[in-house]
Amino acid sequence: MRQNENATLTAVPGIRVGHWTDADAGTGCSVILLPPEGAVAGVEVRGAAPGTRETDLLRSGTLVERVHAILLGGGSAFGLAAADGVMRYLEEGGVGFQTRAGVVPIVPAAILFDLPLGRADVRPGPDQGYAACRAASDAPVSQGTVGAGTGATIAKALGMDHALKGGLGSAVRYMPNGHVVAVMIAVNAFGDIVDPETAEVLAGPRRADGGFEDTREVLLRPQRSTAMASDGSNTTIGVVATDIPLTVAEANRLAVMAHSGIARAIRPSYGMGDGDALFVVSTSFAPSPEEAVDLTALGATAAWTVERAIVSAVRHATSLAGVPSASEYQRTAGGERR
Repeated sequence: MRQNENATLTAVPGIRVGHWTDADAGTGCSVILLPPEGAVAGVEVRGAAPGTRETDLLRSGTLVERVHAILLGGGSAFGLAAADGVMRYLEEGGVGFQTRAGVVPIVPAAILFDLPLGRADVRPGPDQGYAACRAASDAPVSQGTVGAGTGATIAKALGMDHALKGGLGSAVRYMPNGHVVAVMIAVNAFGDIVDPETAEVLAGPRRADGGFEDTREVLLRPQRSTAMASDGSNTTIGVVATDIPLTVAEANRLAVMAHSGIARAIRPSYGMGDGDALFVVSTSFAPSPEEAVDLTALGATAAWTVERAIVSAVRHATSLAGVPSASEYQRTAGGERR
């Protein structure tokens, strides 16, 4: 780690992050504001139940190659409306893709399903997306039960009565050349959370003795309802950011590689009820011939950082609406991790 106390997404120069949080309703949204000139971006959506906006625009060969913000939110598909408020905020500042009729801000978005927690009739909308923009800064990102991670839950193989609290996490890695790779992720996973560094299970469906069930074993039980495994109430969404210059094709490839971090830290992942999606943004302009990008090294670093951000989200989470965090549950129950 470089001599920089900011170990979150805003360690990447030019990035600001803002949250809107409604703890009473159990929902929120987070905005990633990029430099005014925009950032090269890519995306990889792997879950079977995604909720996204403007992802097709991020593919190679499309007209617009730079985006101006990314919105992560709760509220299921309703929460995509929060991106309208981000667009309004950027338009007021003259930021966006220049057209003959003025600027059109490009704001990809992804949402997670948090409606069962708190109030299902309260969701992030345009005003909430705008409020998140107004709160944005380059200060270290607040983590845990905040923003898009407010209503996030994890370890849901036995239903919400046995689930634990998810949240929003962030982490940073520095490359030998001094460039930075940072991740911010909202973890609303169906599966268990594992720390790949230690193989420690940080969260699983709650047992009466304070320990965790193994979701893989739960899924194989004959009496288990298949509807519970694919109820669409999950999704892990996040942003990988770097100041390494990338092309659109490289950003999309990096998004593919970064997903390995989800697969290693969430067990299982990419199920029928998951909408797992990762955006990649590069705040630098196109690479020069003198600066070749080692995508293998960069992809490995990005996946590693995704792992750490997921672990951070679970460790920073706090209880909400009767759903305890993993650490609070274990302290209260006095159980042992399996």
